[in-house]
Amino acid sequence: MSNTSTVSRSLHDIGLAAWFGGTLANAVALNPAAGEAVRPTDAGAVANAGWDRWTPVNAAAIGAHLVGSVVQLRSNADRIAGQQGVGAMSVVKTGLTVAALGVTAWSRVLGQKVSAAQRVPAEDATTPTSETPSEVASAQQQLKALQWVIPALTGALVVVSSFAGEQQRPAAVEAGARAKLRSLTS
Repeated sequence: MSNTSTVSRSLHDIGLAAWFGGTLANAVALNPAAGEAVRPTDAGAVANAGWDRWTPVNAAAIGAHLVGSVVQLRSNADRIAGQQGVGAMSVVKTGLTVAALGVTAWSRVLGQKVSAAQRVPAEDATTPTSETPSEVASAQQQLKALQWVIPALTGALVVVSSFAGEQQRPAAVEAGARAKLRSLTS
């Protein structure tokens, strides 16, 4: 069990770290840096090349995180049922994960629209110019907001995961089990 827990926690944590860190780095560095291209029509191409390289790594990171999460959920089923607060934390964590997956998927759809347009004028990866075609400009404007939503959601997952770790301390398990028992007998 301990080896399974170590492997699943590692998949969960490394996958989440890459998902969070990669999307944050791209929002902070890659997207604005694309604006440094010599020609405005190269900005999108530069960003697209970077995002296309990141996508398979991100997909693997998300997959690792999800596998680790499912194994952790299964191995903690008794605690979820028997320790007060663990079930609620699990619901919050699952909701954040679903939201992060949805925003990530939508961002990928938008990114593919931008990428398919090839070399269109843009200030940077997420900032259109007046010459940017309207469909691409709309996708870029949405991506401008979503590039920050993904790290916010995955960052919240990191915080909730830290809280979950605190719930596994022996004193927290004992106190939570007593509280759950009291709530069932009251």
